[in-house]
Amino acid sequence: QDTETASTDEKITIGVSFATLQEEKWERDRANMEAKAEELGAELIVQSANGDEELQYSQCENMITQGVDALIVIAQDGSAASSIVETAHEAGVPVVAHDRLISNCDLDFYVTFDCYYVGVLQAQFAVERAPEGNYFLISGSPTDNNALLMREGQMSVLQPYIDSGDIKIVVDQWCDGWSPEDALKYTEDGLSANNNDVACVLTSNDGTAGGAIQALAEQGLTGKVVVTGLDAELAACQRVVEGTQSMTIYRRFVLCDDTAVEAAYMLAKGEDPADKFEVSTTDNGQTEVPSVLLDDPEYIFAATPDNMNIVIEDGWHSEEDIY
Repeated sequence: QDTETASTDEKITIGVSFATLQEEKWERDRANMEAKAEELGAELIVQSANGDEELQYSQCENMITQGVDALIVIAQDGSAASSIVETAHEAGVPVVAHDRLISNCDLDFYVTFDCYYVGVLQAQFAVERAPEGNYFLISGSPTDNNALLMREGQMSVLQPYIDSGDIKIVVDQWCDGWSPEDALKYTEDGLSANNNDVACVLTSNDGTAGGAIQALAEQGLTGKVVVTGLDAELAACQRVVEGTQSMTIYRRFVLCDDTAVEAAYMLAKGEDPADKFEVSTTDNGQTEVPSVLLDDPEYIFAATPDNMNIVIEDGWHSEEDIY
């Protein structure tokens, strides 16, 4: 068996399975990954599961059958996706989890921004501006490990304020599939139950922030309440400079995308990504997964009207679009 010659002569093919491509961020990730694959001389096959974990499994199974050399998975459901890893391994295909951890399986590699740190940044920003009062905690999808990590990070900052009685959590909800509609409804209900008395709506991403802000607008409260976000979506950056959303966490995604593609490429060639990247481990319930957790403040920070120029200079959005 001349696998040596095959791996050097033939183009490495990497399958990429997105949970969805319906959000602007994921389309950007896709473009970044395609550029990196081209630079490495690899071929990318991209599929989107449109938020359906069963479809994601069958798409991955299909790519494995087509003979991809490695798989990058952005899991719709972190625990359900373990079956993708098992099927891939039966075919000798290594799997890299991108952005979201896949639990309870022998995952080969994990690349993400440190989501606990994202939660810390959001809550620190909030308590600096609203150190007391009623807080609405509106978190992401309960099946997304990142949402759970962000909540842990948020609580690490909030807990002392809650214990002292300065901050009171009066709404505590999770949004299935990061649904902006859910965030809108929970904020409306919270405002009505608390007579519009709210200091901060701690939302975990820009989609849910948009829903919350819609509810605040109905009560004439926009700009008077701290609202957090994540992903630096165009609409969110526009809201930040208008003053209706207090901040969005900007992550230099290209770093995460490049690392995932390069790790998959190295694994496909039988190389160890730890030789190139700074690797720690993440417990996924079954094994300690070699992980790259990006938490450098240079790559992940709160974007406000004061530093929106960085988002523009990075080419993430144009000045014309934001303003």
